[in-house]
Amino acid sequence: MELQSRRNNSGESEALEPIELPLLKGHQSAYPFAEEESPLLHYWRILRKRRWAVIATAAIVFALSIIVTLRATRLYQATSKIAVFPETPNVLGLKGVEDSAADYQYDVALETQSAILRSDALAMKVIDAMHLDQNRAFVGATGSKTEGSIRVSSMQPDPAKTAGLLGAFHGGLSVQIIPNSRLLQISYTHPDPRLAAEIDNALVKTYIEENFKTKYDAVTQTSAWLSTELADLQLKVEASEEKLVRYQRERGILGVDEKQNIVTAKLDELNKELGAAQMDRIQKDATYRFATAEDLAAFAKTDRGGKSTLLEKLREKEAELNTQYAEATTRFGSGYTKVVELSNQLKQVRADILAEENSSREGLRDQYLAALEREKLLTEAFEEQKQEANKLNESAIEYSTLKRDAETNRQLYQDLLQRLKEAGVSAGLRSSNIRVVDVARTPTYPITPNVVRNLEFGFLLSLACGIGLAILLDSLDTSITNMEEVSAISMLPALGTIPLQASSSGISRRQLTTLSGVDGERELANLITYVRPKSEAAEAYRALRTSILLSSFGAPPKVIIVTSALPQEGKTTISANCALIFAQRGSRVLLLDADLRRPGIERLFGIKTRRGLSTLISGVDKIEDVLVPFPQEPNLWILPAGPIPPQPVELLGSAVMKDYLTRWRSEFDHIIIDTPPCLSVTDAVVLSPEADRIILVARSGKTTKPALRRACDVLLQVNARVMGIVLNALDSRSGDGYYTYHSSYAHYYDEDASPQDETTAASKVS
Repeated sequence: MELQSRRNNSGESEALEPIELPLLKGHQSAYPFAEEESPLLHYWRILRKRRWAVIATAAIVFALSIIVTLRATRLYQATSKIAVFPETPNVLGLKGVEDSAADYQYDVALETQSAILRSDALAMKVIDAMHLDQNRAFVGATGSKTEGSIRVSSMQPDPAKTAGLLGAFHGGLSVQIIPNSRLLQISYTHPDPRLAAEIDNALVKTYIEENFKTKYDAVTQTSAWLSTELADLQLKVEASEEKLVRYQRERGILGVDEKQNIVTAKLDELNKELGAAQMDRIQKDATYRFATAEDLAAFAKTDRGGKSTLLEKLREKEAELNTQYAEATTRFGSGYTKVVELSNQLKQVRADILAEENSSREGLRDQYLAALEREKLLTEAFEEQKQEANKLNESAIEYSTLKRDAETNRQLYQDLLQRLKEAGVSAGLRSSNIRVVDVARTPTYPITPNVVRNLEFGFLLSLACGIGLAILLDSLDTSITNMEEVSAISMLPALGTIPLQASSSGISRRQLTTLSGVDGERELANLITYVRPKSEAAEAYRALRTSILLSSFGAPPKVIIVTSALPQEGKTTISANCALIFAQRGSRVLLLDADLRRPGIERLFGIKTRRGLSTLISGVDKIEDVLVPFPQEPNLWILPAGPIPPQPVELLGSAVMKDYLTRWRSEFDHIIIDTPPCLSVTDAVVLSPEADRIILVARSGKTTKPALRRACDVLLQVNARVMGIVLNALDSRSGDGYYTYHSSYAHYYDEDASPQDETTAASKVS
């Protein structure tokens, strides 16, 4: 509902007429912006709430970090660097070793050398060389276990003392591979800076000497092995050469290579000549056969390749005479002298042609026979040369084998003899693939503790511990602290929040004497809507009044029960201030104290009487005798609880109580009933059917979440018309939700006014 209001001449709001508005659904908060709160703001509120725990924890942790830093032992670190170059294991210069060196892996080599530097054997050599087992500055770190001297090289050391010395030595040693390089960084840390530098340099020196000694021993062993092998190899060379000479003498082989070259060359030449003879014979055979079978004239043309021969000239002359003869016969006839002469010449030419053809055939036959004979002779010579070459090869195979064996032994002997001399020279050289890049110098500043870094870390750790403790305490705290928790747990609307009220020291002496009969400042301060109507708390009660008026369709609720889950949650204070704020609006209000076990309305308003609700229901007193008007607010009447009865539940649930409530509905605009906590007793549950609405009060920082959840379940199980929940005693300084904005606005207008003015202003509210 929405309230329509109009201003009177004094500026106060007159009676408000309810106008229907949609009812709040579900458990949506009355302050929707609170649901959009960021997680950072949520944690900030936790830190503000637990700020003293955060400050105390941070201070303690930071102080401890300062103490630990100041009492920590100063450690100095000496650092040296060495370069590890690829090893050259090719002492003998063998090709197989050279090929394996090509597969040298630097990463593996650096890891190996790093492991050697960290080895126990090298550490014990350094300890023995520097007599660290007798050095108080060194053995002091290991305690009594390493007291006394041990001899590492000449006798078996004591295992306990050795373990202590090695533990102390390795505890300060650090070997690191510098990335993308061939460098190793050796660092040694010790409280004594001079001793740290000496140990670091001694370790590097011992490591290089051990590396050289290992190579020297390898070369020496190689030389000894070569000497033995050379003696055996020399005997093999002599035996192989002797066998070669004996075989050469037995077989009569002299200069086998040159002889073999002559025979082979002759065989190749005969092979070529034989091939040429065969080709010539085949050609002449074909020519002779063609000349015998075909026309000799055609043969002459093909065989001579177009060259002029006697046979061709005769053929040409014959053709010419045939032409002349034909012309003369045609012109003069066959009996003419010229014709006869031409005929005789033609016959003679034809006879010459025939003779020439016979002569050519005979010549071709003779050429063929000569070529055939030459081929036969070359074939015989080739076969004889082949047999001679085969005989030479049979002897040369064995000869070549013996010669190759002798040459191989001789070459191997010469190579090993040369390597033996080189190994002897190498054994005398102090060469190594390890080079010192930087020697360790005595450090001047300790590496630990780093005071600045430790203090920074201690400060961050202290903050983290403080924040963590605050979050832990908040997570362990099951009490209700804000509106969002109320709405989430109860599933009911949050009607409003009442801020934590300050003490009454800010109230003037005149205000203290305004209420007649009020005893003490504490009770006066609780009626904040009367004594300070412009305060933040008074504005919160007005907001609560608006929520109550807008909570129902039609008319506002008349009978309103105010209860809580547990005692000491402020339900009586809220009941009294709600009654005052409704009365200031101009409504006729009855404030009914139904807490017949521990009544508080009488003490709050300073009423001293032996009459009240218990005597009224019991029939001892009449309604006129028990109603107490509030003189400062004419629209407010108070019905005290009266004497505590033996059975309060029976009185509150009686028909007489129901009849009085029905009667009061017609006489008052609002009846506000203060009841006991619903989890302690069932008084509020018994009265709930007679109420239009029930207000459940929860106190910030006191009401637990299980208690609030249980109280809601108890009321909803009996179908009680719970209007919503009021969060009481919310500390506005925590920056929670609505009061982050409301408190600053309220403080701007929070001005102390005289009680007379406030009373006059309140009385003008209609």
